[in-house]
Amino acid sequence: MQGEPFLDLPTPLTLRLYAGTEVIFSSEKHWLHPLFDLDGFFAQSGRDPALTCLVDRVTGRAAAFLVARLGIRSLQTMVLSRRARPVLEQYGIQCRCREEIDRVACATEDLLADTLDLDAAWALLQDRRSRARG
Repeated sequence: MQGEPFLDLPTPLTLRLYAGTEVIFSSEKHWLHPLFDLDGFFAQSGRDPALTCLVDRVTGRAAAFLVARLGIRSLQTMVLSRRARPVLEQYGIQCRCREEIDRVACATEDLLADTLDLDAAWALLQDRRSRARG
């Protein structure tokens, strides 16, 4: 991953998934919705997440947990929260970023600040997603 060129993410895309050089999924949605959609994509397509590379616009701690849960091993992001780094390291995800910031201004980032437990994070994120749906 070190020598690879940074993959493209044109506006208005917020996320793009690659298998080699082929784009196999993309989204313009915000918050964590594209990552939740990826869960369904992997279930339907039968693709192996470990053989893909995710390109994300902003990756905070919550997004890092979802990437880990999906089984994606390679991440490139435009903006990475320093709070996401320990999660990515814990779950063996290779990551490159263009810019690193202290934190993403998001309540979900704060709620997950003190855990590295994937199951606990998933339960909290599922609950927040259900509430957002109304």
